[in-house]
This record gives sequence, C-alpha cells and structure tokens, in this order.
Amino acid sequence: MSERVTNIIIAGLGGQGVLTASAIVSELAFRAGFDVKQSELHGMSQRGGSVSSDIRFGREVFSPMVPTGAADYLVVVAPDQVEVNRYQLRPGGVLVEPGAVDAAELINKKSSNVALLGILSRHLDFSEAAWLEVIAAVFPEKLLAANLQAFALGRERA
Repeated sequence: MSERVTNIIIAGLGGQGVLTASAIVSELAFRAGFDVKQSELHGMSQRGGSVSSDIRFGREVFSPMVPTGAADYLVVVAPDQVEVNRYQLRPGGVLVEPGAVDAAELINKKSSNVALLGILSRHLDFSEAAWLEVIAAVFPEKLLAANLQAFALGRERA
C-alpha cells in the first residue's frame, strides 16, 4: 500500500450526482483497505448551485479537505464548473471534463457522473471488477444497467 495520499475533487451542480460519484470512489478506496476521508460542500444544491466533494485516501489520512491546488484528479460534471474549480488541480494533475463523454450515447443522461468515473477509473489503481462491484452496491436494480453502461462508455473514452 502506497504511503502517498491521493486527492480527488468531484464538482458540479446540485442534482448531477456529485455526492453519489463521491460515495462510489470513497467506498472503492475503503474496500481496498485505504484510510478514506471525504468532505462535501453543498452550497445551494437544492437550487442547482455548486456542489463539490473532496476525497482523500491513502495509508493514513489526517484531514478530509484537499489542500488548495493539490488535487491529483478533478472530475467536473457541469461545464460551467470547470474554470470555477480548475485552481484546485495540482500542476500535472488530471482534469476529467464533462465533454469527455457524449451524453447522447448514454441510456440515461443522469448517468454522466458515472461515465466520468469510468474515465477516472483508468487513472486509479483499482480493478475494473472492484469498480463494478461498488457501482452494483450503490445503485438499485432499476438504475444499475444504465450506470454500468455509462461506466463502460467512460472507460472506453479514457
């Protein structure tokens, strides 16, 4: 297990699945045996306002907040939130933008958050099977097929 702490920020607008995506990544890291800390900033999420979630995992993590400019990965679900959150990304960090997956290819447009996780999955050292197991645990049966399709599409686009 690496000594390094991995820093991820997922950002978007209320109702876009930022918190669900964050829960998936956190659960994945936890199941892999990492110490995981997560923090959420809801803002005016009930009115479509900005929402972000910090996820940190590693052998030992002391704070749930990603230090400013230290995100290894920035996953942005809403196009207008890319520039608003770009300052959070460290030099050389990976930006996963909403335009990376064509929403028209999704069975359910609301699954774009999971499609972006498919892209993120290509950068993190977790097996595809582990991702699929957590996605299956998070979503009810009626939403599972659409989210599995979205995840696969994201992995393909990465």
